[in-house]
Amino acid sequence: MAFHERLTAATAAEEDDFVNIPLIKQALRDGVPKDMYLAYLEQAYHHVKHTCHLLALAASRCGDGDAGYQEALFEYINEEKGHDEWILDDIAALGGDAGAVRKGEPDIPCAVMVGYTYYAIEHISPYCLLGMVHVLEGMSVLLAGKAAASIRRTIGDGDDVGGFTYLASHGEIDIQHVAFFKKTIETISDAEKQKAVIETARVIYRLFGDIFRSLGKNLEGNQNAA
Repeated sequence: MAFHERLTAATAAEEDDFVNIPLIKQALRDGVPKDMYLAYLEQAYHHVKHTCHLLALAASRCGDGDAGYQEALFEYINEEKGHDEWILDDIAALGGDAGAVRKGEPDIPCAVMVGYTYYAIEHISPYCLLGMVHVLEGMSVLLAGKAAASIRRTIGDGDDVGGFTYLASHGEIDIQHVAFFKKTIETISDAEKQKAVIETARVIYRLFGDIFRSLGKNLEGNQNAA
């Protein structure tokens, strides 16, 4: 079995838990209010702004036998530059305070996910980054496609509403990234490196999911207070 297939199979339970988070199911089916979408974009900014730094850290921790992986990381950095600014532009387009988001801090679940990824790359393996990529890129394709259409219907005037550059464009890019990821990951034959990818993906599914669980609790609380 190819490693990508084994990775997908090994993390199937965690993926299933993620897609069954109530807020994810609601976003895919019915969309979410604008305030909730803005809250999601805020947390997205606070993890996306670290992407290039995480890629660079992983590249700096590569050893003599990791030249191919390191080259792929450098290519990925060029692809990811500026995506955090897309998010701020979308927040502004929807009437949010992009400046406050830029100066602000992430919620605890987002901070934990980012912090764990730095730790894993630094103290476990630079290949741990691929576990994060597997989750975030794959789930971005899911959210960008079905969720974007549902959210548009709930907050704006169809396809003309602004504020979806990151979600829609990133979804298209992530389809290419997933293909690139598959190509990169199939070059990994070392058992310890494969284990690092799998175990990190399992953790990130949980931590990324916690962001949406927290946002969902906030939405429920606001609805109950209304």
